[in-house]
Amino acid sequence: MTYRIAGLDPAQFAPLFAMSDDKLAARNARRVTAAASRGYPCRVSLQDADEGEELILLHHVSHDVATPYRSAYAIYVRRGAVAAETIDAVPPVFEGRPLGLRGFAADGTLQDARLALPGEADARIRDLLDNPAIAYIHAHNAAHGCFAARIDRHGDRL
Repeated sequence: MTYRIAGLDPAQFAPLFAMSDDKLAARNARRVTAAASRGYPCRVSLQDADEGEELILLHHVSHDVATPYRSAYAIYVRRGAVAAETIDAVPPVFEGRPLGLRGFAADGTLQDARLALPGEADARIRDLLDNPAIAYIHAHNAAHGCFAARIDRHGDRL
């Protein structure tokens, strides 16, 4: 079974960059500048921002389901980021980070989960997708708990 990982749609975040700091604050968001080239993972490009890049830190509902598993947390998005997509490969933002992988049924209920240490994400994703009850996976950075990306089934391997 192959899988697809896609960054969030940048169109939903683009207007935030034109807002004043006060308007951002009213939306529980803030403008930040990356202080290093690691540690500011963009959820659109699925890459860490480079030192000095402008980002918006905002509250994001990543799992908007009518179950006890509804989830939201802070995420970063980079100015001008283009949505990433990987097929059967993990994006750069997963590399070097321990991840919590949560496998959900189509109705949004948790079916199973795995911890993936650096270098293990691909194998753990495939392990979860071996379970036919799992429709999709949410990856979270294990240390901070923030949403990293959604992983969907993509088709059968040739």
